[in-house]
Amino acid sequence: MTQSLSQEEALKAYHDMLLIRRFEERSGQLYGMGLIAGFCHLYTGQEAIVVGIQSVLHPQDSIITAYRDHGHMLACGMDPKGVMAELTGRIGGYSKGKGGSMHMFSREKNFYGGHGIVGAQIPIGTGLAFAHRYKEDKGVCVASMGDGAANQGQVYESYNMAALWKLPVVYVIENNQYGMGTSVARSSAGPNYYGRGQGWGIPGEKVDGMQLLKVKEAASRALDHARSGKGPYILEMDTYRYRGHSLSDPAKYRSKEEVEHVKETRDPIDLFKVYMTKTLKITEDKIKQVDDEIKIVVAEAVEFSKSSPEPDVSELYTDVLKEETVS
Repeated sequence: MTQSLSQEEALKAYHDMLLIRRFEERSGQLYGMGLIAGFCHLYTGQEAIVVGIQSVLHPQDSIITAYRDHGHMLACGMDPKGVMAELTGRIGGYSKGKGGSMHMFSREKNFYGGHGIVGAQIPIGTGLAFAHRYKEDKGVCVASMGDGAANQGQVYESYNMAALWKLPVVYVIENNQYGMGTSVARSSAGPNYYGRGQGWGIPGEKVDGMQLLKVKEAASRALDHARSGKGPYILEMDTYRYRGHSLSDPAKYRSKEEVEHVKETRDPIDLFKVYMTKTLKITEDKIKQVDDEIKIVVAEAVEFSKSSPEPDVSELYTDVLKEETVS
C-alpha cells in the first residue's frame, strides 16, 4: 500500500527534513570557525530516513544510533538549541557540553545516543528491545547503523540473540555507499545488507532512503512486524551523504561529479517538494513560510550556543559515578 499524506503531515515532514539540512549546514560553518571541536559527522543527504521512520513511531518506542546522529536527535524532537550547545561544548547542551557531537542523549525523547564506537550501539539497542519485551510496553527499538558497521561481528551476535528471543527491534542500515573512505563495493563481498539476517530467519528489505514516502511505508511494515511479537526486522536504506565521513575528511575518494549528480537527481528534500506541489497542491507561499521559520530556529540555536557558558571545571566529576548507601 502506497503511503499518502495530508497537507499538514507533508508540511511537518518538510519542516523536519529542512531543519536537519539547515542545522547541519550551520554546524559545518561553526566547525570551520573553530567553534565545534573534535569530530563532527553531518547528516546532509540522509534526512528522509529519520523523518520517515520517526513519523510512524509510537511514544514508547526507543531510538539508538551511531555518531552521525544530529539528524536523529532533531527528528525525535530534541531542542535544536540544546543540540547546538552540545556541539559547541556549552553547559546548555544535552550532555552539559561534555559529550560533543557523538554522545548526546535524551531519556525524555527515548533517544539513547549517539555512540562513537563503530557498531557498539547495536548490542545496546538489542538490550533496549529486551527491556521493551520484559516490561511488556509494546515498544520497539529502532537501532541504526552505517554500512561499515554492518560488517561488525557484534552485529551478527545481536541478530542471533534478537531472533532467538523474538525481540522487538528494527535494525536500520543507512547505506550511504561509503564506510569512511571505502566504497561498499570494495569492503563487502555480499552487499545486500538487508538479506544478512536470513540465517536467523530475520526478514529484510532494501528501501530507497531518498524518498520519504517509501521510507515511511517500509518502516510501518517493519515496526508492525516487530511490535506483533514476530521478532526483528532489517531495513537497508539506500542513501548518500553529501559531505565527507566527518568534517575533517576531504572525500577525495569520490568525484565532485558523482556528488553533484546525486544532489541534482535524488535529493530527498527536492523530491519531496515535487510531491508537495504536484500531488498535494501545496503552494509555494506555504513552503516559503516553512523555510523562513527554519532560518529563525537555526539562528536562535546558534545564538544560544554562543551565549551559553562553557562548563565549570567541577563538571569533570559530575555524572561519572553515582554513590549509593545500602542500609
